[in-house]
Amino acid sequence: MTQAVSGLDTLVTELADPRFARIDELTVLELTALMNELDAEVATAVKRAVPDIAAAIEEVVARMRQGGRLIYVGAGTPGRIGVLDASECPPTFGTDPDQVITLIAGGATAIVSAVEGAEDDADEGAAAVDAAGVGPLDSVIGIASSGRTPYVIAAVRRARELGAFTAGLSCNTDTELGAVAERSIEVIVGPELVAGSTRLKAGTAQKMVLNMFSTISMVGLGKTYGNLMVDLVATNSKLRERSVRIITSITGSTRDRALSALAECGGSVKLAVLMLELRVDAKQAAQLLDAAGGRLKAAIASGQEASA
Repeated sequence: MTQAVSGLDTLVTELADPRFARIDELTVLELTALMNELDAEVATAVKRAVPDIAAAIEEVVARMRQGGRLIYVGAGTPGRIGVLDASECPPTFGTDPDQVITLIAGGATAIVSAVEGAEDDADEGAAAVDAAGVGPLDSVIGIASSGRTPYVIAAVRRARELGAFTAGLSCNTDTELGAVAERSIEVIVGPELVAGSTRLKAGTAQKMVLNMFSTISMVGLGKTYGNLMVDLVATNSKLRERSVRIITSITGSTRDRALSALAECGGSVKLAVLMLELRVDAKQAAQLLDAAGGRLKAAIASGQEASA
């Protein structure tokens, strides 16, 4: 069923700000400076929502530690932002591709092309959640600048019915999305430079918030050692070099020893660190890491205690 969305003229994100009524008369330099000033306001808007964002992330981490997934749901720009954030998790944090995913209205085609009417299809939103097998350990984050997108609202409502944790991220107040979700996150960035073009400030705010969701969740899952990405997947020369630098900075070993350890353990930074730090082989390192739940710092501490 397709639902129409009315009353858009009451939304902050749809307002035409009179301050920007003559932007087509500005020089390129003036317009660039203006956009930069407006973008600087986004971080402040996100800051006001930090308590709600943090509370939602705590729920996400608790579920992901039990094997749950982080699932973004969006249409148009919010959906594409979700795809971008989710797609960066496997190379950065070594996650399974199914651990952080995005359900986007219109499917894969909508990532690069507009799929007319997809965002208004509430039935498809609910069906996408069912098809993804959403359950109580999952966290579903609905993203809609207006907070009124039928596809997203229906998906979040269905996810909540299935026992998942749900949050609604919007750039307006008192939205229907916030009402159906367990946790409402409202980042009020105000009218856009080009009226209604929510790929601008609203889109920037959404990406900032999703950066927090994915990054902080991964830190909570032990995917970093301090601020080092020890679960990265070295799929290119840059990342392979980064792996070596991480190993040498933690262990103080030479580059050659780091390369040798990486080769012995199949390219795992965590295992290479354990091998060099604790003077164990790859099998013993894997056992220590598994016993520590994948947390490198805890595995090093337990290995040191055992050898003391």
